[in-house]
Amino acid sequence: MGKASPTARLCCLDLDTFFVSVERLLDPSLAGKPVIVGGSRERGVVTAASYEVRPLGVRSGMPTARAARLAPHAIFLPTRHGVYTPYSARVREILERYSPDVRTASIDEFFVDFAGCESLYAEPRDADSDATIERVVWRMRDAVQSELGLPSSAGVGATRMVAKIASGLAKPAGVLMVRLGEEERRLAPLPVRKVPGIGPVTETRLVAAGIETIGQLLELPAGPLRARFGATAEWVRRALDPSTGTRLGRDRPAFLESDSKHETMGSISNERTFSRDIGDRDSVERRLLALCERVCWRARRRDTRAQTVTVKIRYSDFATLTRSRTLDRPTNEEGRVYSTVRELLEGAWTRKGPLRLVGVALSSLTGPSRQLDLFGGESRSRSVGPAIDAIRARFGYDAIRLGATGNSRWLEQRPATVPSGADEEDEEPPGDPRLE
Repeated sequence: MGKASPTARLCCLDLDTFFVSVERLLDPSLAGKPVIVGGSRERGVVTAASYEVRPLGVRSGMPTARAARLAPHAIFLPTRHGVYTPYSARVREILERYSPDVRTASIDEFFVDFAGCESLYAEPRDADSDATIERVVWRMRDAVQSELGLPSSAGVGATRMVAKIASGLAKPAGVLMVRLGEEERRLAPLPVRKVPGIGPVTETRLVAAGIETIGQLLELPAGPLRARFGATAEWVRRALDPSTGTRLGRDRPAFLESDSKHETMGSISNERTFSRDIGDRDSVERRLLALCERVCWRARRRDTRAQTVTVKIRYSDFATLTRSRTLDRPTNEEGRVYSTVRELLEGAWTRKGPLRLVGVALSSLTGPSRQLDLFGGESRSRSVGPAIDAIRARFGYDAIRLGATGNSRWLEQRPATVPSGADEEDEEPPGDPRLE
């Protein structure tokens, strides 16, 4: 744990309606119009919503069908992560010009540590060192806007949580510094939902118990309320307290795919909700193949292998079931995972009727050690995965994709294309947050 800083030096820069902003760069006619990114009106999840539709109640994470009812005049666009990721990388390059310590929290959010940068940027007109950092953060925010055309908001505080909350309060396109000692005045009156990590369910429970603000949560009286919510209150208190440390933490991959090297806890999973229900087996298998690609790529990125493969399906009536199989040896190869998934699908999709969702998960993860396969079970394809990974590392995830040859279990490499007969809108890259 790093030594606590006596000043507010952690900055959270959040790109405002990032996906919408990029779409407007590519199509200037969308400027000022109500835009929702996330899929069709009938099927999908809102990834980003412009400020024109937010007063109507449209929010990220809600079904696009509901968003269409709230904002019937909105323009709906599919999510295109292969387009957005390079912009995120360029934003980080700009931030690194202002501080040597930058962390990626997600595709549209970054943390920047300005500790020790005061003397580098100080000017005679600055009232104090806090004013220096606040001015530089404004300059950094303006650089992202002027160089890339992307609006952003930034918060500065003594801890990550304070900076994160401040960035939300600074929206749109502003900067807010919460100086050391100002946390209670600034944050106590805010709704508990403003705390990162307190979601709708916890918020509902807190409000039902009469705890509506951050200040009320932090000052729980002794008794039943403290017994019930004391752990949550203590967690928030520590996150807001500079004395607990002000380190930025680690980089996190975009789209909430947290794949730390050699991580063997939990599982690796991706899901796909279709823009329309699919009853054709070949089409479903193509989607499952794309998911197998993703989870195997993520497993190799962790340098781990999986002993258990799981397939998940959801019918159009929302009935959901899963089937799993434990393999005789761990793997992170697409061919073996896909062949297992196809066999599991055979036993899972027993009802007549189309599917609205499929998913693939790898679990029972092991470390990077490999056993010699005397019978060539995986040796034939062992070099394929790393070769594909090398291409993706250089040219992006969608530079190369895998395709099934008819009903065969063998795989062939081919350029990323929309499968024949597929709805192009339904073929977003598998890095979509909806896959998580």
